[in-house]
Amino acid sequence: MSSDGSKKTHPFHLVDPSAWPFVGALAALLFATGMVLLMHNHGPVVLILGVLMILVTMYGWWKEVIHESKTPGIYTKNVQVGLRMGMILFIVSEVMFFVAFFWAFFDASIFPKEAIGGVWPPKTIHVIEPFDFPYLNTLLLLLSGTTITWAHHELLEGHKKQLIQGIGLTVMLGAIFTCVQAFEYHHATFGFKDGIYASTFYMATGFHGVHVLIGTLFLLVCFFRSRLGQFTTEGHIGFEAAAWYWHFVDVVWLFLFVWVYWWGSGM
Repeated sequence: MSSDGSKKTHPFHLVDPSAWPFVGALAALLFATGMVLLMHNHGPVVLILGVLMILVTMYGWWKEVIHESKTPGIYTKNVQVGLRMGMILFIVSEVMFFVAFFWAFFDASIFPKEAIGGVWPPKTIHVIEPFDFPYLNTLLLLLSGTTITWAHHELLEGHKKQLIQGIGLTVMLGAIFTCVQAFEYHHATFGFKDGIYASTFYMATGFHGVHVLIGTLFLLVCFFRSRLGQFTTEGHIGFEAAAWYWHFVDVVWLFLFVWVYWWGSGM
C-alpha cells in the first residue's frame, strides 16, 4: 500500500505531492536575504522570519516523513537502498562543500601574500591555542562518535534502553561541543573581518559548528523516536542516516583541528 492508501504494484516509492519543498526553498531565501540585510545593518526581522519558516518546515516535513516510514509496505528493500544512496551522495556533496573552505585556507596559508606580511599566521593575529578548548572539543566529538556507534550496535541487538542512552549521550556531547565553541568564539581576540586568517578560520569552523547543531537536532529527533519504539532491527533508516551524518561531522573536525587549529597556527 502507498501512503495515500492505494495499492502498490512495484517495489519503489513515488513521493506524494507536497508543499514542503516550496515552503523550505522560500524559507531558505528569506534566511539568506535576512543574513545579508543584517550584515548591512537593516535589522533582524527578515532573518527571524526565515528562521521561523525553517523551523516550521522542519517540523511539518519531518512529521510527514516519519508518518510515511511507519506505513507498512512503503520502505521496501529497493526504497531503503535508494535512501541510503541518497544520504551517501548528500554527504559527498557536503565533503566538497568543506573542500572549498580548506582550499581557501591553504591558498592563503601556504602562499601568504605581501598584504599580510608574507607570513602565516599574520603577525596581527593572536591565534587560538590548539591544545586548549579546540583539543577539548576534539575529545568530545571523538567520544560522541563512540556513543553513537554503541547506540547503533544496541539497536541491531534489539536493546531499546541502551539505544536511548547512547543517543542521549551523543546529543549531550554535541550540545557541550556547541557551548565550548561559542565560549571560544566569544573570547577570541580577532573578528570575522580581521583579514584572511580570520575569515577563513570562521568560515571553516563556523560552518562546521552549524553542521554540529544540525546533527544534534537530527539525533534529538531520533532520541524521541527511539523512546516511542519507532526503530527496529530491520527498519531504522532515519537513525542510520543520522549516525552517518554524525560520523561525517567527526571526521571533518579532525581535519579542522589538525590543519586549521594546529598546523595553521604555526605551532
